[in-house]
Amino acid sequence: MSLKSLALIENWPVPTAAAGVVRADGTVLGTHGPAGQRLPLASVTKPLAAYAVLVAYEEGAVELDEPAGPAGSTVRHLLAHTSGLAFDEHKVTAPPGERRLYSNVGFEQLGDHVAKATDIPFGEYLRQAVLEPLGMASTTLDGSPAKDGVSTVEDLLRFAAEVQAPRLLDPRTVAEAMTVHYPGTKGVLPGYGHQNPNGWGLGFEIRDSKSPHWTGSSSSPRTFGHFGQSGTFLWIDPDARAACVALTDRAFGPWAIEAWPVFTDAVLADL
Repeated sequence: MSLKSLALIENWPVPTAAAGVVRADGTVLGTHGPAGQRLPLASVTKPLAAYAVLVAYEEGAVELDEPAGPAGSTVRHLLAHTSGLAFDEHKVTAPPGERRLYSNVGFEQLGDHVAKATDIPFGEYLRQAVLEPLGMASTTLDGSPAKDGVSTVEDLLRFAAEVQAPRLLDPRTVAEAMTVHYPGTKGVLPGYGHQNPNGWGLGFEIRDSKSPHWTGSSSSPRTFGHFGQSGTFLWIDPDARAACVALTDRAFGPWAIEAWPVFTDAVLADL
């Protein structure tokens, strides 16, 4: 199967772009561009970090509802961006569970929490728990679990196949991560403004009926994933039974808001 739609990345106003699509069984339906080139993930680091946190949960190192982050907050709150922590500073701006406040600091506190519980630095824990078992040899995390990952399209397709058909986690855990936590919570989706509701799972943003959105108009409401400020995204559409990854080296901006939904709709039409 050839996905002609992937060639649309050639029209993106970026120096470098690579993209690919994968099925749950690991079948790569196509890639375009330098799929083996390492590029910064920015916030697409978060789903990888969240997956490692869920491994720690299944191993019994942490519990989802144990205290973590600010007073009254839990591991679950931090994963679902409802801890009340501000975006990029150690400041509490709302009670836990009340608002969807997208927080890099929250993910950094998650990393610290898991590192303390396992006695392993979080980047190393991620490598042992997720990257190594999936053969993601070109992926590294040196710094913040919110934004400092570096990877390739080839590696992220391995991760996207895993999330669709989990081997490292119980499928029920992944199903829970794809489900909206604290439903009805409103908040800002970075780059797209206020959304009410603003549905998130555990480390994954859930499309629901959000508008505007970075996925396509034909993306199912069950679509989940993440995008990053480095011009990167990963979405998984359970209804299409496929996942798509795109990495670039140009910061997210109006170009992406314009190009990504058109690209996604073309990919879904190809599928």
